[in-house]
Order: sequence, then structure tokens, then C-alpha cells
Amino acid sequence: MRGLRWRYTRLPSQVVDALSGEEGEEEEEEAAPAPASAPEDPMELQLMEASQVLGASEIRQLSLHLPLRVTGHPWSLVFCTSRDGFSLRSLYRQMEGHSGPVLLVLRDQDGQMFGAFSSSAIRLSKGFYGTGETFLFSFSPQLKVFKWTGNNSFFVKGDLDSLMMGSGSGQFGLWLDGDLYHGGSHPCETFNNEVLARQEQFCIKELEAWVLS
Repeated sequence: MRGLRWRYTRLPSQVVDALSGEEGEEEEEEAAPAPASAPEDPMELQLMEASQVLGASEIRQLSLHLPLRVTGHPWSLVFCTSRDGFSLRSLYRQMEGHSGPVLLVLRDQDGQMFGAFSSSAIRLSKGFYGTGETFLFSFSPQLKVFKWTGNNSFFVKGDLDSLMMGSGSGQFGLWLDGDLYHGGSHPCETFNNEVLARQEQFCIKELEAWVLS
């Protein structure tokens, strides 16, 4: 993964949802390196839009911690508060039809960047779901990643009033309320994480949900 390159491709809004396999092949063909150096060229990461939360450095660092099964997959921006509004219900609606893993990234009012990787799409649920690929992260300012401890399987749970990731002893590693404006973070048994924000309670300035598939 050393030397990982990334880029984003801005697409017209009317065709973002109609991406085809052929289109992806065109991108690959345009960026094809010289045959002699191809075996040693690093994998290129494609973002369909520019992130308003993460910069090039943060994207590059996070990429190194993603499961191998999503390595090289394009990042599609399915939801962002600046475009879709501050509403958890809107997030669920935008996730309908998607099954792939999701990278949830936030920036709070203090400028702190943090979030979570979910092994499957974020959805309404009666109980916790997900797998041990799920993790929390925070840039404080260097990236810290909190992987599954194996102590429990409280990965992700979503209802109409809140979204929770990681739990234990009544605490949640990351939780967001129904208006996607207020949230909290506490150490939890699932990830043995630190508080992701600068304070246990925070207000969200920007939130993005990227589907990696």
C-alpha cells in the first residue's frame, strides 16, 4: 500500500446514479500506466466527488486501514448534510438499495474529524448488526483507528431517533441523534476506543456517508 495515490472524479449529477461498468473501464484505460512499470504502480483510489470533510492526507491514511475486499473500490458519496440536510431519516433513505460497506466521516463544530467504517450499509434495525471489520477512527490530529476487540458484537444499531456504533456498559463509542446535529462519544468495550471528539458531547458541522463498492 506504500505510495497509494488518490483522486476524485467529479461527475454530472444526472449521471452519478447511472455509472456503468463501461464508464469505469474508460477511467481505467485513461489512467493506464506504461506496460513496463505497471506491476509496480500503486493502486489508485477514486472518489466520485470531492469530500468536504477529509483532505488528501486523511483519505490516504484511512485507505490503509480498510479491509482488502474494498481496496481499489470507488468511493460514492451517498449522503452529506450540506446536500441532503441534517436528518437521520434522510440518511436511511439515501442508503436504500445499497448493501456495500460505508465510511461515515464527520467534522464537528470544534473542527475535529472522526467517524466509523461499517461493514454493511447503515439501516434501521431492531438490534445490532455488522461484523468485526467495523471500526472507529479519529484524527487528533494524527489518525487513530480503534478496531474490534472481540469482547462483544455491538457494531451498529439504527432507529428513528439515533444511530449507535459500539457499545458496552451503557456507553456508545459513537452515537448520533435523529437530527444529525448532536452526538456523543465514549470509550466502549466493542472497540476500546478513546473519546473520538474533543469532548464527549459534540455538535456536527458536516457529515458524509461514502459507500465503498
